[in-house]
Amino acid sequence: MPDIDPALDATALAALIARGEVSATEVLDAALARLDALNPRINAVVMDWREQARAQLGTQFAQGQHGPFAGVPFLLKDLGQDVAGMPSTWASRARREVLASATSSVAQRWQDAGLVVLGKTNLPEFALKAVTEPLLFGPCRNPWNLDHTPGGSSGGAAAAVAAGIVPVAGASDGGGSIRIPAAYCGLFGLKPSRGRVSHAPAADEVWEGASCTHVLTRSVRDSAALLDVVAGAEPGDPYAVAAPLRPYALEVGAAPGRLRIGFSVASPLGGAVHPECVAAVERTAHLLESLGHRVEPAAPAIDGLALAQSYLGIYFGHVAAEMRRCIRAHGARPADFELDTRAIAAIGASLPAAEYVALHARWNGFARALAAFHASYDVLLTPTTAQPPARIGELDTPASQQAALRLVLALGLGGLLRKTGIVDDLARQSLARTPFTQLANLTGAPAMSLPLQVDAQGMPVGVQFIAPWGREDLLLRLAAQLEAAQPWAQRRPLI
Repeated sequence: MPDIDPALDATALAALIARGEVSATEVLDAALARLDALNPRINAVVMDWREQARAQLGTQFAQGQHGPFAGVPFLLKDLGQDVAGMPSTWASRARREVLASATSSVAQRWQDAGLVVLGKTNLPEFALKAVTEPLLFGPCRNPWNLDHTPGGSSGGAAAAVAAGIVPVAGASDGGGSIRIPAAYCGLFGLKPSRGRVSHAPAADEVWEGASCTHVLTRSVRDSAALLDVVAGAEPGDPYAVAAPLRPYALEVGAAPGRLRIGFSVASPLGGAVHPECVAAVERTAHLLESLGHRVEPAAPAIDGLALAQSYLGIYFGHVAAEMRRCIRAHGARPADFELDTRAIAAIGASLPAAEYVALHARWNGFARALAAFHASYDVLLTPTTAQPPARIGELDTPASQQAALRLVLALGLGGLLRKTGIVDDLARQSLARTPFTQLANLTGAPAMSLPLQVDAQGMPVGVQFIAPWGREDLLLRLAAQLEAAQPWAQRRPLI
């Protein structure tokens, strides 16, 4: 087997295959060897589809299907990225026997581009947390430090890419689930604009449009080229977003111009922001100034607690609906769901429809405020997260609270949980470590996390940029400029 550098990005690997310097079979074998060697330590890949991958590869080349990423190994996230007839668990014991009834459009587009699917990655149950520690699959570990989380909900995808098992993996982002793992694992993570990538055929919009699909990558150029692959509506989608003026891949290396950049390091929830996260933004601001951009303190006029309440209200409602659907469609029992999921669903089930609508209506105000900010500034710079990655198990619900939750659930008092003010408490507690990412989800704006900085222990620290809706091109130009000015590809975990 040839020595295939696991640090190669997908673009470079595809070029090697296309030139015949390595065969796609050799690349696949190398990826599977890394999977066997590394996955037992990080638990990133929870479904191994190597036989199907070999069959897919054979079919591709037998039929002359040579997409731009032909032969490049790839992993799907086990939520919304389905292959017909294959498991679709959402990391829940309630869905462990569920097989996908159809292939999702995004998974089909990835395969049409030549990506070879090796399996599926770990995530928290129903993708509900910023850590990846489901009871069904067990915790996923950060390749940079195995005692810490890779983040969530696309934690398995991030860990697999950071460890070098694959150069790129499918991810999704409903409240930061691409950007948070990117920050913790030293990767580039772009959340596209609302509507840019289709959820067909299973849904029109996910979480009222807050959630979107893309990838986690090591390089900006991979993310840009793969956005070209998946962008665009499918028949039956509620609307079609205007296509970019040119392929996103052409934005990589294009001059971004002299940008007006507002930055803020204050938590929208008023909580503490770790000094390393603050320093990462400040160092990035100095770098941007050295590149000719105008950088100054500024932030959109948004009530952070109101935004968190609105986000969690929709989140609660959707968890309640999905849990009910699993029980009705798949014969699941309440005990098949994790305790935290059941508590969230109980709160959601007690939420009146009128209140749900009112919470959703607030999103318009946040979008208008962000648009007013963008009238003066091209992009907003913040920390991606407020705190470094938690240790495995650190954010588990304490035993005393678990006992109280079980009692409340047994008595059917989910409404009581909501009336006690727990929603405000959860808004502050559950989002305290990650308060910066939800703004882009509720407004539909594109956002990205860049791995420009490291902390004193050598762990990655991400910084986030948010652009106006539809301006992925602007983010990619800026990202490529920063990647060239302060490369991160040479930084690799020691695993």
